[in-house]
Amino acid sequence: MAQRPVWSHGCVGAFESELKNVAVQVAGEAASLVRQAREAMLTGRPVRVDTKSTDTDVVTAVDRASERLVRERLAELRPGEHVLGEEEGGSAGDGVTWVVDPIDGTVNFLYGSPVFSVSLAAQVDGVSLAGVVVEPVDGRVWTAVRGEGAWLDGRRLGTSSPERLELTLVATGFAYAAERRERQARAVADLLGRVRDIRRPGSASLDLCAVAAGWTDAYIEHGLKRWDWAAGALIAAEAGAVVSLPGEDEELGVDATFAAAPSIAEPLHAALVECGFKGA
Repeated sequence: MAQRPVWSHGCVGAFESELKNVAVQVAGEAASLVRQAREAMLTGRPVRVDTKSTDTDVVTAVDRASERLVRERLAELRPGEHVLGEEEGGSAGDGVTWVVDPIDGTVNFLYGSPVFSVSLAAQVDGVSLAGVVVEPVDGRVWTAVRGEGAWLDGRRLGTSSPERLELTLVATGFAYAAERRERQARAVADLLGRVRDIRRPGSASLDLCAVAAGWTDAYIEHGLKRWDWAAGALIAAEAGAVVSLPGEDEELGVDATFAAAPSIAEPLHAALVECGFKGA
């Protein structure tokens, strides 16, 4: 089984801590903007909605405003560093690259559900050194620094430890394209009889955080972009999860993201392969 090792636990310096502090500050400000926009929306103020890859792949004016705020604040606090975001693009560069998902769970946001987040990570050479996921409605702040563990509002996180595959609660997500969703649904249907149950919350970063907290035992999804997992995958790995990212596990597919409690990571991985997740 191909797997990404848990981050090594060496000495953490002021550099990584500063990156985390900036991420907490900036993501928190963006979350405040998103929360206020949601409150206005729920009282009847319309939100402009456009589509991207398909009619079900939506982006709102609030997504764009949140990302603009993040970019403006990072330009003030960390001038000259690159930013890669879901809505305005960008590319990685030398030194620190900030990876932002201004609303992870836009469909949930649009429907009035509280299950969405602002995700922000600082990467160097494609590796996340610090990551923050903020929930605008509940106010929860998930953080991690490479080698320093993962935290939720000051409480250190650790994964669950189910005794066997049949007791494993698995979260997943589905693609925007209908044809691919159908293939993924067939794979999930095959898996359903082997595990405790399936969850589909609708926010990749929060799915990864849930694994970190032990609220679910594992998470598998195909087709995520870097901004979907940059912060959440670090949080899951620092909490002790076995994590593999797109491009790292050909058995599950080149675009698979996988995170699981160590006690069931291997049998679950084998079951996912048997159920055809690679082709989903």
